[in-house]
Amino acid sequence: MTESSPTRYVIAGGGTAGWMSAAALARFAPPGTSITLVESDAIGTVGVGEATIPQIHLFNRALGLDEGDFLRATKGSFKLGIEFDGWLREGEAYMHAFGSVGRGHGLMPFHQYWLRAQALGIAKPTAAYALNEQAARAIRMHRGPTQNGPPMPYAFHFDAGLYADFLRAFAEGRGVRRVEGKIANVAQHGESGDIAALELDGGERIEGDFFIDCTGFRGLLIEGALAAGFDDWSEYLPCDRAVAVPCENGGEFTPYTRATARAAGWQWRIPLQHRIGNGLVYCSRFMEDDAASEMLLANLDGKPLGDPRPIRFTTGTRRAHWKGNCLAVGLSAGFMEPMESTSIHLIQSAISRFLSVLPNGRGGAATRDWFNAQSRFEWERIRDFLVLHYTANAREGQPFWDHMRAIELPDTLQAKIEAWRANGHIHREHEELFTEVAWFQVFAGQGVEAQGRNPIADALPEPQLRQLLEQTETAIAAEVRPMAHHIDVIKSTIGTRTPQELPA
Repeated sequence: MTESSPTRYVIAGGGTAGWMSAAALARFAPPGTSITLVESDAIGTVGVGEATIPQIHLFNRALGLDEGDFLRATKGSFKLGIEFDGWLREGEAYMHAFGSVGRGHGLMPFHQYWLRAQALGIAKPTAAYALNEQAARAIRMHRGPTQNGPPMPYAFHFDAGLYADFLRAFAEGRGVRRVEGKIANVAQHGESGDIAALELDGGERIEGDFFIDCTGFRGLLIEGALAAGFDDWSEYLPCDRAVAVPCENGGEFTPYTRATARAAGWQWRIPLQHRIGNGLVYCSRFMEDDAASEMLLANLDGKPLGDPRPIRFTTGTRRAHWKGNCLAVGLSAGFMEPMESTSIHLIQSAISRFLSVLPNGRGGAATRDWFNAQSRFEWERIRDFLVLHYTANAREGQPFWDHMRAIELPDTLQAKIEAWRANGHIHREHEELFTEVAWFQVFAGQGVEAQGRNPIADALPEPQLRQLLEQTETAIAAEVRPMAHHIDVIKSTIGTRTPQELPA
């Protein structure tokens, strides 16, 4: 390949990661770019990542996808946040809701005034001041502009397999070539060690200039061929197994994900138009596989639509997500528990970062180093946020949760907790994914108490503080009252009054 010739991209593996990569390249790569995706119908995908965060809008809009078409094709529903049930204590729940909580005053963010009000005994739980949580609890939502500001942020629940199919049609319609077959060998250049071609079990050889590894946990290219290395984070996040099963619709058709703490892990509940996605994440040191399946089946809202499917994983990340002429995307890059719905976002983030420095060939060392440093930072900060959920628990007497309270925290998380405890300070470092508002909701919900606050918050006279809280709560209640029910918003979005398979 010469510097002026179009790059030949080869994507190894399909699923959500593969077809998101293919669709993005098909949309944004220069004319003449060759894009080939190799996958085998005989190899399944993990396919349990059905919940997202609001950044998914950026990806779908960049591709030009219509929201109605997308929801119709993927059997999707809306998501306003994530409820954490029992993570502090059994029977107590809080929500990490998207969007703002309260409103600041002057120089100070709302949480500083909330801390002062809490000390005075006049603060209500954060839910009272969060539009998304109030709407979610009422099973209502609104897609357009709100009465008092911009549209409320929302994400989606959807069938990940159907999303991959939707993107496949998009990508193939724009020239992406799909090749059916299993990868039998990864051929490498003798001198550089770069990947030269994928050799399939039927004898076909797929040559390329740049390769994207979407082969899942195997990391067939990034690890199997290039030995990028893997950093195991089990010391912080020891859950190593999951069982997943969909069930018939039942219970409330909630516009939020539910994560329920269980004896040795947690259970997810994700409502779709045609079913509910369920799974139990657990630590095999504290729970047997059969017990995990029994616990999952005993806590479904409807009849199971199959047998629980086991999944084994190790939480952690590749030491290099981009090595030589290969980029790892999705599970080939690493694994994070899905409690905060970051799996699909990490695919999207990797693709976006890659497109910002799209190489003509393998890319330079400086570019790869930058990419890997940015990826490392992002993954570590997400890891810290997940660890906080586990370690700040009060589920005393349960061996798994007792163990999690006692683990040694990453230095970066310890610093964040100490800053919060000292004076309620939350600092969003660079472009880490989770905002100050997200950290505030989890600190408050998990009972991590701040010992002090910024003294500037004390300058607001108490009557004005009370007024700030009361007006915020009243405005949110007035905003939520006329909102449509979740199911009616879906019906209007997908363009039919009687869509089949929707919950009653």
